[in-house]
Amino acid sequence: MAAAKILIVEDDAHIRRLLRVAIERAGHAASDAATAREALSLADIEKPEVVLLDLGLPDRDGLELIQLLRTKGAAVIVVSAREDTAEKVAALDLGADDYLTKPFDTEELLARVRTALRHRTAGAAGRTLVTAGEVEIDLDRRRVRRAGDDVHLSPKEYGVLAELARRPDRVIGHRQLLQTVWGPAHEDHIDYLRIVIRNLRQKLEVDPTRPALLMNEMGVGYRLVAGD
Repeated sequence: MAAAKILIVEDDAHIRRLLRVAIERAGHAASDAATAREALSLADIEKPEVVLLDLGLPDRDGLELIQLLRTKGAAVIVVSAREDTAEKVAALDLGADDYLTKPFDTEELLARVRTALRHRTAGAAGRTLVTAGEVEIDLDRRRVRRAGDDVHLSPKEYGVLAELARRPDRVIGHRQLLQTVWGPAHEDHIDYLRIVIRNLRQKLEVDPTRPALLMNEMGVGYRLVAGD
């Protein structure tokens, strides 16, 4: 994978140095900011592909930066000590690509960065065919196949699967899935979503009781595991 520009937004100097060393050892170019103001200025100047964003910044809550950074074309990975489920949901609903809780393993962090870069490249190329195990999702043709055979899905089942497939390996929040597929009036009806996920697992998983493709992050949302 080609070298990328990574912006680190973190007010703790020790963690900032740790992240910078890990990013540069992986062959990427790193810049860093200790405040929200510095982060927005550097995002304009450096135009990073990925931003590693702490939420506990001294001058502004990091949640407020997610959408601003996304509009600048960067993938945003939140790296925060906040473990509360509501914080994760809020970050994902605002458009964060991923959420990693401190303390973290640097190899896991780099894996998340690689995933964000792959999806950014695939999105720019207009990828429309997504593979998850033996399942193929053709977003152009609205066609789903498993082991070469067509799978019939209801409109809601396809809607949920397509939304997950557009951002594979990323957790998509319950509320976002419900708003997109059912509409804003149904964003609190998580039972609708659970029924659809259960049906999708019955149709797509090798063993629906031990899902390997459609994964649940408790209280937050669902993720489609892409690849073979």
